[in-house]
Amino acid sequence: MQIRDWLPFLGMPLMLLSVQIIAILLVMPMQAAGFMAFEDPESVANPLIFIGMLLVFTLVLLLLIRIGGRRFISFFIGFAIFMTFLYIFGALSALVPGAVGVAAIGAVIAAGAATALLYLYPEWYVIDILGVLISAGIASIFGISLSILPVFVLLVLLAAYDAISVYRTKHMITLAEGVIEAKAPIMVVVPKRMDYSFRTEGLSISDGEERGAFLMGMGDLIMPSILVASSHVFVDAPAVLGPLSAPTLGAMAGSIAGLALLLYFVNKGNPQAGLPPLNGGAILGFLIGAVLAGSFAWCPLCI
Repeated sequence: MQIRDWLPFLGMPLMLLSVQIIAILLVMPMQAAGFMAFEDPESVANPLIFIGMLLVFTLVLLLLIRIGGRRFISFFIGFAIFMTFLYIFGALSALVPGAVGVAAIGAVIAAGAATALLYLYPEWYVIDILGVLISAGIASIFGISLSILPVFVLLVLLAAYDAISVYRTKHMITLAEGVIEAKAPIMVVVPKRMDYSFRTEGLSISDGEERGAFLMGMGDLIMPSILVASSHVFVDAPAVLGPLSAPTLGAMAGSIAGLALLLYFVNKGNPQAGLPPLNGGAILGFLIGAVLAGSFAWCPLCI
């Protein structure tokens, strides 16, 4: 294999690990700011609400793709990205001593600047850096909003949905192609060569040529990282590496192993559903870590 064939095997795991570490670091600021998506983290109805919101979001995007509204896709996603940045910078600004109003204005300016940078200069490294931050922020918000069992339900249902939408209905492939054509920055990009430019080349291919980069949707970074953040918040287990417990480290290692399996099949050239191996690996790794730590308070059937 050439070095370009190894780049996604290095870049994508590094980005996933970065998302998980940053999500853990954002947990305390998010909690302090009160940025919880659900009032009751223990409710198993929360994952159903989450999936309902996801289905509505997907339906709107597919409708815009069908009617040729790619400009609206960019606006729709851009607004969602701005709001995510606003939560992230809002939580961080709350940690800075000083006037609340000044901190709030600073958060709005930072969120606007980051969103503008994504759209005005969408180079692959800009997309990747800010994409990691977006993914970490979302994972942190839902990580503090869902305890372990609701996260399990969410990850299992999303893995099943992802597999159906890629292999059966194939509407996820249609959605991905529409988002790529609109150049909406909700993916991370790993170039295959040093001179690759997403701004000028995108992912277009000419006769006899291959795409200049690999892509991975932010959802593949976010979903397993929710379990990582949730385990850090809701699992009572002794720390074994810095502030991280065995269940949290297990979820991180399991998601990386799942990503390695995913990349193995992606390298064969066919679209793959990312969440089954990623979510499955995170859950399995968490369970192994929980057994090693002897921590089962999160499981009402195990007490």
